[in-house]
Amino acid sequence: MADTQSLGWIGLGKMGLPISTRLAGAGRDIAGFDRDQQRIAEVAGGGVTPAATLEEAAGRDMVFTSLPDDRALRAVALDGPLLAVMRKGAILVETSTVSPTISAELAQAAEGQGIRYLRAPVSGNAAIAHTGNLTCFVSGPREAFETFLPVAQDFTRAQKYLGTAEEARYAKLAVNLMIAVSAAMMGESIVLARKGNLVWQDILDVLTNSAVGSPMVHYKAKSLETRDFNSTFSCRQMAKDLDLIVGAGHAAEMAMPLATLTREIYGALIGRGDGETDFIATVRLAEWLAGLGEPDLEKNEGRLA
Repeated sequence: MADTQSLGWIGLGKMGLPISTRLAGAGRDIAGFDRDQQRIAEVAGGGVTPAATLEEAAGRDMVFTSLPDDRALRAVALDGPLLAVMRKGAILVETSTVSPTISAELAQAAEGQGIRYLRAPVSGNAAIAHTGNLTCFVSGPREAFETFLPVAQDFTRAQKYLGTAEEARYAKLAVNLMIAVSAAMMGESIVLARKGNLVWQDILDVLTNSAVGSPMVHYKAKSLETRDFNSTFSCRQMAKDLDLIVGAGHAAEMAMPLATLTREIYGALIGRGDGETDFIATVRLAEWLAGLGEPDLEKNEGRLA
């Protein structure tokens, strides 16, 4: 490891926990804080120094936040004590998926406190966070990015610097819009194929070996082989991101027809009790709308299940 910067991590949830322990495993001096004491105990087992208070984790050279939404970020960083207890000249790296609006508020507040603020949302899911195969989009002061880069390389495979303001926020929302719409299309496509009497595995083979066989299609087709809907990223989380996407689009004075329709699809999934199911449960909703039950995988059936 080339530098000896001390790190603090605030928010040890689905992403924060594996990323912080990966950084500890890379030899980084990192302290972690979460309101949930059990999470603090978990990261301590992975080499992260447990912080008894937020202030303890925040008083370091580079401080990361990984929080679920705008409200949590506001509570910690704008209405809460974070900026006030950080060192002058320290770097705040905000890794969450939040709105450009609250991010811009945080940028202004951080500047007023003499803190260098980087927007660095990560792309990927909790299932791969421990492997270092996440990517991150970064915007903020260029010199702060250069300082952050060696740390980022310890937990991501690719890092893209995009500008000095909210560019990284828009990049993350743009990627998540593509993922959400792709999942909705995938669900409808699979059910159309089932209606045409294709058997289950053949449907998946057709999709993955066609022109639409993107990395996401390949990834989700693998879990659909066994109809594994355990969440890597839930329908509820996707609905939250789509709310951010539609809001950002409307703020930019553009129409968002696909994003709006896809948000309604995820609203229907939540209403049916699939809020905590993986976001590829769009398949299940499409089957229900088409009057189809689950296929019999042992018989490799499609429509006739």
